[in-house]
Amino acid sequence: METLKTLLFEVREHVAHITLNRPEVSNAMNLEMAREFYEAAFECEQSSDLRAVLITGAGRAFCSGGDVKSFSAQEPRHLAAYYRRLTLFLHQGIHRFARMRAPVVMAVNGTAGGGGMSLACAGDIVLAGESARFTMAYTQIGLTPDGSSTYYLPRIIGLRRTLDLALTNRVLSAREAETIGLVTRVIPDDQLMAHAETLVAELAKGPTRAYEGVKRLLYGATNTSLAEQMELETEWLTEMAGTADVHEGIAAFLAKRPPQFSGR
Repeated sequence: METLKTLLFEVREHVAHITLNRPEVSNAMNLEMAREFYEAAFECEQSSDLRAVLITGAGRAFCSGGDVKSFSAQEPRHLAAYYRRLTLFLHQGIHRFARMRAPVVMAVNGTAGGGGMSLACAGDIVLAGESARFTMAYTQIGLTPDGSSTYYLPRIIGLRRTLDLALTNRVLSAREAETIGLVTRVIPDDQLMAHAETLVAELAKGPTRAYEGVKRLLYGATNTSLAEQMELETEWLTEMAGTADVHEGIAAFLAKRPPQFSGR
C-alpha cells in the first residue's frame, strides 16, 4: 500500500492490524481518513492469506466521529459534496469488511462517537475497554447517522433503543453498551489490546471459509424467509463439505486432537 497519513496498517501472521491514527483530534474522520480506510479494507479483501482483522484507535480515543473542523472548512455550497465523498469511501470500506471471509474485531478504547460509534457497530466482535463511551452525536450538530449504524443498531439493540440513542445523544458507558448487546465483552483498559491480540490470533487459526459462511448467513438472515434461510444454510453446508478444513476438522474430532485449520 502507498504511504498512509491517517492510518497505521500492518499484516502479520495472517492478521491485519488497522489503527485510526489522528490522536491529536481523537481520531476524528475526515475525507483523507475515509479514503485510506477504504484502501485498507480493499487491501484486506484482496488478500487470500488474511484470516482476521483488528481495528482500534491510537491514543485515548477510538474515533470521536466526523472531523467537524474539516466540515466547517468547506464552503457551504461544497459541504454536501464533501459528505458524499467521505461516506462513499467509508461505506465501501465497511461493506468490504462485512462481506470478507476474515472476522473483524473492534477494540474500542475511549470515546466512540458519531461515525466512531457507527464503525464500532460494524465489527463482527466488539471489545471495549472499561473507560469506553458510546454516543450517536449526529443530531447534536443537525446531522443524520451514517457509517452503517441505521442498519446494524436496530438489528443489534432494537428499534426503540436505537431511536433513543439517535434522538437524545445520551452517552453509554461500556457496561451499559454490553448490557444492551452493543458490545461483545468489556475488558479492563490495561488488558484490552492484549485480549484483542489473543482473540485475533485464535481466529486466524480457525476455519476461515466457515467464518465467511457464518457472516454471510447471519448478516443476510433478516431479509429472507425461514424457508429461504434454511435453503441457504444447506447451500453453505454442502459447499463447506468440499473444503480442506472440514476434512481436517472431522479427522481431528475422531482422533481427539486439536484441529490444524488452513483456512481453505
